[in-house]
Amino acid sequence: MMEELGNMKGLEIYTPDGIFLGVVDDVIIDITGLRADSLYVERASPVLVDEGVAVAIPFRWIQSVGDIIILSHFPSRVCGFA
Repeated sequence: MMEELGNMKGLEIYTPDGIFLGVVDDVIIDITGLRADSLYVERASPVLVDEGVAVAIPFRWIQSVGDIIILSHFPSRVCGFA
């Protein structure tokens, strides 16, 4: 499983509607629960996420993984805190 998680870095992520969200920068691991928790995206698309806001995509939102990652869910817009 560790090799597969490492292979996720650099994959493009798309919403259920086919909109490009960003590229996986890292995989966040829950050390306490000993499981992968989410995918970290440093520079998400400004179409979906306020500029400068990094996002963590919960693994439960992932629909499929192959050459790209397709999500089963993503909010219509993510805004940063002022």
